[in-house]
Amino acid sequence: MNNIFSKSLLVLAVGGLMIAGSASAQTTTTSGAGPGVVDPGHPRVNQVNGREENQQQRIANGVSSGKLNSQQTANLENRETAVQNREKADMAKNNGHLTKGEQRGINRQQNRISKSIAKDKHQ
Repeated sequence: MNNIFSKSLLVLAVGGLMIAGSASAQTTTTSGAGPGVVDPGHPRVNQVNGREENQQQRIANGVSSGKLNSQQTANLENRETAVQNREKADMAKNNGHLTKGEQRGINRQQNRISKSIAKDKHQ
């Protein structure tokens, strides 16, 4: 019974984190492009957003399969939020665009998170 309660609590916590992350990711900038917003005119932004969506799905799959515990999930979600905040700040500096250097930096952060997701799911 306690195990079922713990799993239910974990699913609710992760769901709340994902909803909060999605809400903050849908903020727009001056050009209408921003974290979570697909804009065909901004390929660097779209590439970064696609990776964020993919990693969010991988985290959700890890939670639903029971391979990620609540502490691992919270850590990964916090790191994803940091990437989204960095993207938002970088885009605000450049009128809704990402420079190639900013995209590289965000991709480096996402690569580290991706490795952590894989490592955490296979422990």
